[in-house]
Amino acid sequence: MKRYDYLVIGSGIAGMSFALKVARTGASVAIICKTDLEEANTFYAQGGVASVTNLEVDDFDKHIHDTMVAGDWISDPKAVEQVVRNAPAQIQELLSWGVDFDRKEDGTFDLHREGGHSEFRILHHADNTGAAIQQALVRRIQNTDNIDVYDHHCAVEIITQHHLGKVVTRRTPDIQCYGAYILNEATGNVDTFLAKVTVMATGGVGAVYTTTTNPLVATGDGIAMVYRAKGTVKDMEFIQFHPTALYHPGDRPSFLITEAMRGYGAILKNIDGSEFMHKYDERLSLAPRDIVARAIDSEMKLNGTDHVMLDVTHKDPEETKKHFPNIYEKCLSLGIDITKDMIPVAPAAHYLCGGIAVNLNGESSINRLYALGECSCTGLHGGNRLASNSLIEAVVYADAAARHAIEAIKGYDWRDDVPEWNDEGTIPHEEMVLITQSEKEVSQIMAYYVGIVRSDLRLKRAWNRLDILYQETEDLFRRSKPTRQLCELRNIINVAYLVTRQAMDRKESRGLHYTIDYPHK
Repeated sequence: MKRYDYLVIGSGIAGMSFALKVARTGASVAIICKTDLEEANTFYAQGGVASVTNLEVDDFDKHIHDTMVAGDWISDPKAVEQVVRNAPAQIQELLSWGVDFDRKEDGTFDLHREGGHSEFRILHHADNTGAAIQQALVRRIQNTDNIDVYDHHCAVEIITQHHLGKVVTRRTPDIQCYGAYILNEATGNVDTFLAKVTVMATGGVGAVYTTTTNPLVATGDGIAMVYRAKGTVKDMEFIQFHPTALYHPGDRPSFLITEAMRGYGAILKNIDGSEFMHKYDERLSLAPRDIVARAIDSEMKLNGTDHVMLDVTHKDPEETKKHFPNIYEKCLSLGIDITKDMIPVAPAAHYLCGGIAVNLNGESSINRLYALGECSCTGLHGGNRLASNSLIEAVVYADAAARHAIEAIKGYDWRDDVPEWNDEGTIPHEEMVLITQSEKEVSQIMAYYVGIVRSDLRLKRAWNRLDILYQETEDLFRRSKPTRQLCELRNIINVAYLVTRQAMDRKESRGLHYTIDYPHK
């Protein structure tokens, strides 16, 4: 049994920045990572961080308006206000931690513009901003003595009164979180981690889909665990598909072709070289992601193709290589010279706008439990996330949660009567096929029935099939010793169920949720 003041599950920008902020008080902090510190969605974020920095042309009201428009006017105005107005201060914090954003010769930030933004306000580090942030934070974490990192550990369940024998339902008013049961992959044992405060920062759900830009650790673990613990989860129907993932069959995850490339001037075309975005939106290739993804989906179906093209060949070759070195190298390794050849692209599951419902302090509906980053639903994104708002949301809410938790923790103590994990029963090796096959089934169900374009019939079909898989997996879990693969499968099915259920409940097309039965009015 291990005791920490703070238990942080997940090691992206949200989890690590929270850990660094609370560690300043001298408190003990544990970070749980499924693989190692660098393997998080943050690492794969290419585009950048949205923040108002050039006050000569930009202001908070413009950024707020752009966010509300992209979110189809169902974003929480208070959350939008909190993120946008606190963004510049958190940019300064990132700079102090060693994050290096690109600058012009005069020392000012080299700002990009992305789809849905009315001004140039995207800070970036070449075309691998996420990796630059992740690496800077990892270095800080490694140099902080009171933060313990547990890599190759996997959270199984959060601990609540349920584990003390109390019946906990969705109507129980005072559910408390006392820590989590954590699987040590090296030993196969499930250890008990007690914490005064627990933070979910487990990232997104991309691995629920066949084609995704997310690392395959993005199995929605935190969301599933909180849902099983009877916490509130909302807006799961709003899955953002990035319109332009590199089309290279067999790659999982798919390589992301950043939106900044369209901001730079790249044009979407069909395989025959004809432009098509004028048919869908006056903003052409710089329309918000949901519109662009549906347009590409529509063109692929019309033409019977499995991808479209992104053309940047009309731009200056040296400039292109300078702005997008990683994309240039990746494409070149596949025989595509982006200065001369069009890039094959197709939409891929990219970002979850919903998740664990939290307030302005990042608190979930379960006491002593915070949720940050992509696994949380702050209300910022509403029906659709504005490009590059996610990384800034993560650091702003990590700051708000840290400030709140540092005060709140003074009234908390460890719960010493928590029982150890009971893992009687084992899984025979030959039964691994049950897990891998079920995972494939889930990702195919989600891709075909709960993708960019939905219908009542498709959702009902998904629901019926997921129900069978859910029953089978829960039965397998009850009689088996937990493994990471089995825990991930449980979580994937839970998340798929939530996405499907909440998509069925929304009887309209709104933001990222588009259904042919309820088209836009």
